[in-house]
Amino acid sequence: MQIPKDAMLLRIFIGESDRWQHQPLYEAIVMKARERHLAGATVLRGPMGFGAASRIHTAKILRLSMDLPIVIEIVESEERIKEFLPDLEEMIGGGLVTLEKIQVLHYRPERKES
Repeated sequence: MQIPKDAMLLRIFIGESDRWQHQPLYEAIVMKARERHLAGATVLRGPMGFGAASRIHTAKILRLSMDLPIVIEIVESEERIKEFLPDLEEMIGGGLVTLEKIQVLHYRPERKES
């Protein structure tokens, strides 16, 4: 699979406790992206953050949050990302979704050394 040099970065900011059909929302989004044959997705868990409600979520021991920030990043062609957006609209209640134009410099599977 190839990603065009001029591509899009879809970034989705949600909470770890967000759900979609009885499963973690971040898992549901990644599985939907895979089902749609997008190039790939990465889930990042943040140790601290806040969103539209300005409530702090942190992994500090004294303030252990069960709803840490989650960021999902997907890089793909603009056309494929735009086709995926209606799926996200259906799945995401609260959160932030951003798009950035990017340039892909390198995308290939790991080479096995002989």
